[in-house]
Amino acid sequence: MKNIIIGIDISSKTLDICVKEESVNHFSIENTVPAIRRFLKRYSNENVMIAMENTGRYNWNLFEALEKFSFKVYVISALHIKKSIGLVRGKNDKIDALRICNFIEKNHQENREWKPSSCSIKKIKILLAERALRIKIKKQLTVQQHDYKLMKGIGLDKELKNLNIRLIKNIDAQIKIIEKDIENIIHNDQNLSQQHKLIKSVPGVGKVLSWTLLSKTEGFTAITDPRKMACYSGVVPFDFQSGTSLKKRPAVSILADKNLKTILHMAAMSAIRLDNDLRRYYIRKIEEGKNKMSVLNAVRNKIIHRVFAVIKNQTFYEKDLVLS
Repeated sequence: MKNIIIGIDISSKTLDICVKEESVNHFSIENTVPAIRRFLKRYSNENVMIAMENTGRYNWNLFEALEKFSFKVYVISALHIKKSIGLVRGKNDKIDALRICNFIEKNHQENREWKPSSCSIKKIKILLAERALRIKIKKQLTVQQHDYKLMKGIGLDKELKNLNIRLIKNIDAQIKIIEKDIENIIHNDQNLSQQHKLIKSVPGVGKVLSWTLLSKTEGFTAITDPRKMACYSGVVPFDFQSGTSLKKRPAVSILADKNLKTILHMAAMSAIRLDNDLRRYYIRKIEEGKNKMSVLNAVRNKIIHRVFAVIKNQTFYEKDLVLS
C-alpha cells in the first residue's frame, strides 16, 4: 500500500491538485461531486492524506465526495499555511496546491483531522451563513437610508427610502424564517436539543450564541476543551515580551474568529446586566480599578468555560454555583 499525500487548492469552478508519491504530479478537475469522486477512486486502496484550505462554501462538494472514502483529511486555515511557509516568491494555483501538500506532510501531527459533520450540523452551518449574509445586507441598506436626504433636491429621497424600508422588512422576514428553520433542526435532534437547553441556562447566552457554538464545535465533538475554544474565539490574552527591550502587557491576538468574538461580546454585555455571579465578578473587578474591557474579556472567557462545564456535567447552570 502506497503512502500518498494530496494537496488541493480550491476555487469555485476547479480544483488544482498536487499528488506526491514517488514523484510529484499535478491535476486540474472540475469542482463537482462526480468529478471529485472519479478522481479519488483511483486512490481508494492506498494510504492517503489529503489537505485543503478552508474556503467556505467552495469546500462543500469536496466534503460531500470525501464522505465516501476513508482518507485522512485536514482542513487548514489559509493564514496558518501562509505564516508557516516563510518568505516566498510567486503564486498560482499549481504552486499553492504544492505548498498545501508540503505543509501537511510536515505538520499533520499538529493538526486536527477532519470528520464529516452530521446532517443537522451541516444544515445549521449553511443556515447560519445565509443568516449572516442577510444581516450584512440589512446593515448596508440601513446605512444607505442616511444618504437619501441628499437626494431631496431632485425629489428621489422619499421614493428610495420607502423602497429601502420595504426591502429591509423583506430581509427581516427571511431572517425569521431561517431562524425558525434552525430552531426546528435543533428541536428534531435529541442530542442538539439537550445541548441547546443546557447552553442557554448560562447567563448571557442567547439563541444565536448557542447555535454558533453548536456549529463551531460540531455538537461539542470537534472542540471539547474550553481553553481551545477561548483561544479560537480570541478572548485569551497572550504575553508580548522579548529580552529586556520589549515587554508589553498581555493582550488578545487578532488571529481569531471575529464573528464568534462579536457574539460573545454581546453575550457578556447581557450577562453583566443580570443578577448572577458574572455581574458580581464584573463589578468587583471594576471597583478594584481593573480596565473595563479587560474585565469584559474575562467575562467572555468565563462564559465559554461555563458553557463547556454544563455540557460536560450534563446539568443546567445554577447562578450561585461557581463552575470550573
